[in-house]
Amino acid sequence: MITEKGRILAVDYGLKRVGIAVTDPMQIIATPLITMQSDQLFTFLQAYIQKEKVTSFVMGMPMKLNGKPSEMSLVVERIGNKIKKSFLKQRLYYQDERFSSKLAAQGLYQAGYNKKERKDKTNIDKVSAAIILQSFLNSQDYLAISDKPVA
Repeated sequence: MITEKGRILAVDYGLKRVGIAVTDPMQIIATPLITMQSDQLFTFLQAYIQKEKVTSFVMGMPMKLNGKPSEMSLVVERIGNKIKKSFLKQRLYYQDERFSSKLAAQGLYQAGYNKKERKDKTNIDKVSAAIILQSFLNSQDYLAISDKPVA
């Protein structure tokens, strides 16, 4: 378990958009933060780390239903490696992101968002990141990054 306190930041990476969520400094609750264009990710991360203490990153790892990596897993691994090289003080973890978008849509519905807001992919992406992050927080067996993708 992570012992050093500070925020954990989750990245739900997509080719077009990236959803971001963060924990509180005590690492208890995951909160949706922002959705941005994918090419803005590293600029955002650098600026955010200047303002907030971030101890770790969690990357949503897209997996197939059978638990094997998907085609997108290689893209996420490449971005994860770039994050590891760019932010040496923070740890990097992967978290299975299966069903996070579906759960995000259901959560928006249950929270009373109207149909237009529920269809807005920027809302889905940041809520998906929060679901990935909360799943990571709830897990007792964090999937620590190695030099190989999570299989």
